[in-house]
Amino acid sequence: MSGRLLLVHHSPTRTLTRVREALESGAGDPELRGVELVTKPALEATADDVLAADAYLLLTSANFGYMSGALKHFFDSTFLAIGGALDPSGGAGESAGETAKRPFGLCVHGRYDLTGAVRSVLSIVGALGWQQAAPVLELLGDVGEEQTDAAYELGATLAAHLSD
Repeated sequence: MSGRLLLVHHSPTRTLTRVREALESGAGDPELRGVELVTKPALEATADDVLAADAYLLLTSANFGYMSGALKHFFDSTFLAIGGALDPSGGAGESAGETAKRPFGLCVHGRYDLTGAVRSVLSIVGALGWQQAAPVLELLGDVGEEQTDAAYELGATLAAHLSD
């Protein structure tokens, strides 16, 4: 199998840039063949980008107990076009859309509590029917080699789902 891995990120700080680069390095591990990595800032990623991908990596900061505004904008602007489903009350419905069952990974960085940011992203991807391919990588506080190694592994794990 081979395919396209879409990394949608909001990485406005040096710390998040380092994490994004580690995710990209892992996804591009030379032992994983046949994977095309496409990296898009959350404010630039489109529904067409999502529909053209076979798996997803999401990177966000935790801001005021929630995902970044940029990642929220990404979901708001693509949700229905990529197969998101809402029930009659406006809650998350069961998705039968084109992107349902595709694997995803999530990395969240913050200085304080990450709980709300993780929960908000998992709620939305659940309504899309995406399948979690690895545990959420939660990075709290300073990011050192151990954390960038974990980001590398997350990138490689997602790419391995698509590798030849």
